[in-house]
Amino acid sequence: MLYRFAHKTGVYVVEIVENTGDQILVKVVQVIKHPKQGDLHSPNEVEGVFFHERKALSLYEKRYTTKSKLKLFEDELQDYTSSLQQAVTNLENELKTMNTPYASAALNCLSRLKEDYTRQYKIKFH
Repeated sequence: MLYRFAHKTGVYVVEIVENTGDQILVKVVQVIKHPKQGDLHSPNEVEGVFFHERKALSLYEKRYTTKSKLKLFEDELQDYTSSLQQAVTNLENELKTMNTPYASAALNCLSRLKEDYTRQYKIKFH
């Protein structure tokens, strides 16, 4: 069974690996939404904050969560790398509509992340 799992600012499709009652171990199989870039405590800010580069959780990466954070996923499952490309493209398109210092800094982070993802998953980004 597949579940939708929000982790920080990213959203993923996961499978349950182990259920220990209060904690559930899940593994990532698809990216729905790529994490936002920057400081989560100061969204859309670049001045006076540490601007974090945030990667998506990796294919088969495991995380503990609670049952309340899992929602049934009923859509068609996509290949992880295709879903990662789509999630990055969606975030890039959103940022390109903004004309702010934050959007520029976030696009720079995504550019570096795309290079990392290309090496890690042997894929080409459009």
